[in-house]
Amino acid sequence: MASRLQNRGFEVVDPRFAGYMLGNAELEEIASGFRWIEGPVWFGDADCLLFQDLPRNRTMRWSEAEGLSVYRAPSDYANGQTRDRQGRLIACAHRGRCLYRTEQDGTVTTLVTHHAGRRLNAPNDVVVASDGAIWFTDPVYGISNDYEGGRQISEQPPALYRLDPASGTIRAMARDFDGPNGLAFSPDERRLYVAETGDQTRPNPRQYIRAFDVGPDFALSGGEVFHTVAPGYCDGMRVDEDGNVWSSAADGVHCIDPSGNLMGKIFVPHRVSNLTFGGRMKNRLFIGGSHTLYAIFLNRRGVQTP
Repeated sequence: MASRLQNRGFEVVDPRFAGYMLGNAELEEIASGFRWIEGPVWFGDADCLLFQDLPRNRTMRWSEAEGLSVYRAPSDYANGQTRDRQGRLIACAHRGRCLYRTEQDGTVTTLVTHHAGRRLNAPNDVVVASDGAIWFTDPVYGISNDYEGGRQISEQPPALYRLDPASGTIRAMARDFDGPNGLAFSPDERRLYVAETGDQTRPNPRQYIRAFDVGPDFALSGGEVFHTVAPGYCDGMRVDEDGNVWSSAADGVHCIDPSGNLMGKIFVPHRVSNLTFGGRMKNRLFIGGSHTLYAIFLNRRGVQTP
């Protein structure tokens, strides 16, 4: 194994990771005072970041030029969010147990609330594929307590879903999860990474990143353990232009190569929930560290999305 080098807030495990870091770009604190940050998503056309202050039931907006403001309150205890191929905001709602979309004129459309006649649990994270299909995870975390949405009764097991927004067809793609969480496609969309954060009511829950192969009919195969994050576990993740996975962890952000090997770490003062690439060149990594929003410029770009 390559020797480890820890320097200025990051750790190099694989020599390639040293080339991803910039010598004059440090971790920056952007804003603080939140309860728990989730769902960061970059709007390049508006030059701003949206993210959730989840327990406060509000979506926040930050831009370099205008600073911090409230984008939506209440947010229906929204968690993960992304943009579709038309640039519209897609959000996972804990309280409403649904996915909703913000249209170009600002109106809100509920996309899905049920599967097979039963209510969803609490959609957690979401990605949109190049064909417009919406993939999302549905664990029970958001209905298991009153802090992030309110206790409600689960009507079906946790699952990973694919929604065709044109037809409204929803399909369960995988059910062998205790707690599916963050997810991300490889650049060619032939692989789907999904975080298993487990049944956290039990001791020693299953917690690792799984990797699925995506077939021509979108059927998934594989699903083996891709990588186990330590310390902590993967909550949210993003993929860069070379297919490396950038995962949240208890000590910061971990960079994992497509073979599942740890390349390096960016240390963050607080436990990281989620992250996203943004900025004009998609080379600025925005990081939700518990109650504080951080950012760092990298010599690496995120996968290009709307």
